[in-house]
Amino acid sequence: MLLLDAPYVSEYLCETAARLGQPVLDTDRARAVVCDRAARDRLLFVDQAELARRIVAGERVLANSENSLDLVLAAAEGSDLARQIEVCKDKARFREVTACLYPDYRFARVTAEGLGAFDPAGFPKPFVIKPSRGFFSLGVHVVCLDSQWPATAAALERERATMNAQYPESVVDAGEFIVEAAIQGEEYAIDVYFDAKGEPVVTNILHHRFASEDDVSDRLYYTSPQIVRTWLGPFTEAARRIGLACGFHDFPMHLEVRVGADGAILPIEANPLRFAGWCVADITAHAWGFNPYECYLADTRPDWPAILDAKSAAGEGDAVHAMVIGDLPSAMDGATITRVDYDGFAALFDTVLELRRMDYTAYPVFAFVFAKAASDRMDRLAAMTGADFTPLITTA
Repeated sequence: MLLLDAPYVSEYLCETAARLGQPVLDTDRARAVVCDRAARDRLLFVDQAELARRIVAGERVLANSENSLDLVLAAAEGSDLARQIEVCKDKARFREVTACLYPDYRFARVTAEGLGAFDPAGFPKPFVIKPSRGFFSLGVHVVCLDSQWPATAAALERERATMNAQYPESVVDAGEFIVEAAIQGEEYAIDVYFDAKGEPVVTNILHHRFASEDDVSDRLYYTSPQIVRTWLGPFTEAARRIGLACGFHDFPMHLEVRVGADGAILPIEANPLRFAGWCVADITAHAWGFNPYECYLADTRPDWPAILDAKSAAGEGDAVHAMVIGDLPSAMDGATITRVDYDGFAALFDTVLELRRMDYTAYPVFAFVFAKAASDRMDRLAAMTGADFTPLITTA
């Protein structure tokens, strides 16, 4: 069972749903986001009652966006699926449930009304504050000094209305925040599902690259054979421990972690019922040649040793597959844009596998690109984390 929703549904995901005969929840949002009429006509749409029936029957559910969580929770009220979603979606709750695994990790809940009264002196620095229910780095701030707190609290107050206007409360709720110790180390994003026995099945691992220590953007993610060979075992074991603590089963997620200098793996957050957002999970097909959505829905496992051996045999043992977000400069109003130089954006990469144009009047993003490069060209990809895309954009 699939739920399709804004902000973006890829042709690849639509084709997967049609080919597998997977039912799709029939909503105005689903029909609107699947813009191509021919694609819509190939989908099997079902109503909310059918969704509830299938959940009760134990059928697996997959979403492309957390915008659909409110619909799932309404249909799944009182079910174990609803419990699993809530454990993930409330970031403070996720910390509480997994505290037994990370007893030294500091975090606290703060209401929007309590931002001004919060005393940063009582919390180790640096720390991160973000909505307890959040998405896409919205409302995420890093505080390194006590003196930064008044400006941070004021910024969060200003951002609340924007966050709640762009996404439903089930996705972003700026009424409560979590303050948590900043996790040092390299960041990775893991697409994983838990089978009926609670065993984790990893479908992709992406390294999240930043421009600097205080960067919180989502601009660059990439995967490679070296990344998978190095981290598949450790991340699978980390997911297994988290899954046991949370009671996950028949459940997909996009798990974000950081790896410290000592090799310790600490989760940042677990995003429920989906893989990488905005259909970025499609990069798995580009990089590894299999369909991650089908893996979960059909309960199959990627044969990672065979996949990696085939890469080496094909002379692609050092290939890097990356996703880069073409985001708008923070002060730019998308409604004022008259032209985007998409050819110029594509020219920033060695090999473009797919370039997706986005509605920049609705979201602060003009494109996503999937690109391929040799590992010795990582410097060109890494430069994207700090690149200024302003010259590509013409405004009125």
